[in-house]
Amino acid sequence: MAQTVNQLTATKVKRLKAPGMYPDGAGLYLQVTGENAKSWLLRYSLRGKAREMGLGSFRKVSLAEARRKAADCHKLLEGHIDPIEHRNAARTAAALASAKTVTFKEAAARYIAMRTKGLKNTKHAAQWGTTIATYAEPVLGKLQVRDITVGLVHRVLEPIWTTKPETAGRVRGRVEKILGWAKVNNYREGENPARWRDNLDQLLPKLSEVRKVKHHPALPYVEVPAFMQKLR
Repeated sequence: MAQTVNQLTATKVKRLKAPGMYPDGAGLYLQVTGENAKSWLLRYSLRGKAREMGLGSFRKVSLAEARRKAADCHKLLEGHIDPIEHRNAARTAAALASAKTVTFKEAAARYIAMRTKGLKNTKHAAQWGTTIATYAEPVLGKLQVRDITVGLVHRVLEPIWTTKPETAGRVRGRVEKILGWAKVNNYREGENPARWRDNLDQLLPKLSEVRKVKHHPALPYVEVPAFMQKLR
């Protein structure tokens, strides 16, 4: 005899108040433990062992959604996969993935704190944070370090590469070090997108080519004799 399914309705689910287990079919139950305490429960058997799996509160999970969740569990069971073990494995994987994510702003703060710890030159330490916050974070700050590409680093550097070459060089080097730290700590993989050689050097001119050479002013002609005498 075929099992009866879809025995509940959304209206009935809302009205049920008496404590008990109300079947919808295919192992899905509405569990009522109080007037406002209702939740979905899936009963199943795998390898001869009976199990129960919570599918969420009825306030957050509708009847239709509970049925979809139950159907997904049955598909796993057809492949001899325990839905509870599958869900636990997915949660663990998500937690590990989350633990391996860090934004550029977070990575920069941690790297700078590590690098400048114990330095007596507080001005130098402050310069690190200032240049990164001013030039790099507007573009990279909210991004995961694993998602930063050569194109994004180029976007940081291009506006200041020819107008502020000294600063641009420092920014590039500091971004490279921060991303290098991120790779060593397993927050990203692959080549460092802020590397210069065989990388950014294909997109930007050498700083030596864009730096403006500032010569000292020429010595007035009439002062040359006195200067030569003093030089001797």
